[in-house]
Amino acid sequence: MTPAARLQMAIEILEGLGATQQPLDRFLKQWFRSRRFAGSADRRAIGETVFAIQRSRARLAHRMGCESARALVVALAAEQGGDMTALFSGGYGPAPLSEAERAALARTPDALPDWVRGEYPPWLEDELKRAFGERLMAEMAAMQARAPVDLRVNTLKASRPDVLAALKADGFAVEPTPWSPVGIRIPREHRAGAERRSPGDQNKFEGSAALAKSALFAGGAFEFQDEAAQIASLLAGARPGMAVLDLAAGAGGKALAMAAAMQDRGRILAFDDRPERLAPLAERAARAGADVIAMAARRDGWDKDLFDLVFLDAPCSGTGTWRRQPELRWRLTPERLADLTRIQDRLLDEAARHTRPGGMILYATCSVLPVENQDRIAAFLARQPRFVRVNLMENWQAVPPPGLAGDFRASPARTGTDGFFAAGLGRS
Repeated sequence: MTPAARLQMAIEILEGLGATQQPLDRFLKQWFRSRRFAGSADRRAIGETVFAIQRSRARLAHRMGCESARALVVALAAEQGGDMTALFSGGYGPAPLSEAERAALARTPDALPDWVRGEYPPWLEDELKRAFGERLMAEMAAMQARAPVDLRVNTLKASRPDVLAALKADGFAVEPTPWSPVGIRIPREHRAGAERRSPGDQNKFEGSAALAKSALFAGGAFEFQDEAAQIASLLAGARPGMAVLDLAAGAGGKALAMAAAMQDRGRILAFDDRPERLAPLAERAARAGADVIAMAARRDGWDKDLFDLVFLDAPCSGTGTWRRQPELRWRLTPERLADLTRIQDRLLDEAARHTRPGGMILYATCSVLPVENQDRIAAFLARQPRFVRVNLMENWQAVPPPGLAGDFRASPARTGTDGFFAAGLGRS
């Protein structure tokens, strides 16, 4: 494909993306699956363009005075110094530039407001300032960077030193994570394949695909999991013999981490309102040797059970994952955020019903917004007088990571991880 044809396909992808809620990387994979004429180099270049636009959408739209897919591609191509006449000439490429587009490119840019510099929706500004205060711009700059790949060593099968040594022997550039004692990181500057990335996804290195096909992964020695999620799983304080409920388990990453902390002794029930999310867990648990995990697709049969620990990784805005899923910045609406806080309150109350006296709820989100985090905890405690806050520092055995005090607040600039929140709620 010519560079112009690649830009035209990027425009079409951006237009299609606006009509779906699929994650961008998954949407790209499906898009290219039905367009086999795009070779690997084309897919990589087009994916790079689409991800770059999602990361810089506010700035590009501000320059053009328009946020259409075409306007965003025009602005990015101009920023990258391309031959605009050749790139926008019609045929298999985009149509020639209009007079309005040429005028927008020639205009002296206005001073950028904070929300444009920070690449976030303007309606979220007050809430992000609540979260970060004077650190807002630094945090938003970190949110625009690419994320590393983090692995969690499965201590049921292996030790971190042994996995590190084996991966290095296989040619992977890996290092221990700074805070999680079971974490391994592939820094973003170490991309396998001479700086080549997986088609359409700037966040997942080709090394990730190779890792997923490795004998170590097949043998259950590690799972892919961001360090912040590893820390939250450890802060839950799961121990051998406990009865644990993973109330919004998804694909089961936290359940697997807790099974390892419990030395595969006790009971973990993984439940999710959408049973299809649990589908990968059976295979993952078998690979990990985690026999203590059972799955429930319905509430029947355990709806009156009480647990020592209820882990609630609640559905949320995903603002903490903007490095990996930049499209989420532009999909979130005030209405969706309000819906999410209602869901979070409902699930917290359900978690309370399943917590035995002396037990604990670990509430977690991959959000940085106080309205989903501290505000939900305060509202819960006002509704549930039998519960009190737990100091999570008591469940941490090593040097505490930044952001860990009574609760845990992670962010890319502060901890070098995804944005994450965790708080403990003990029942008297």
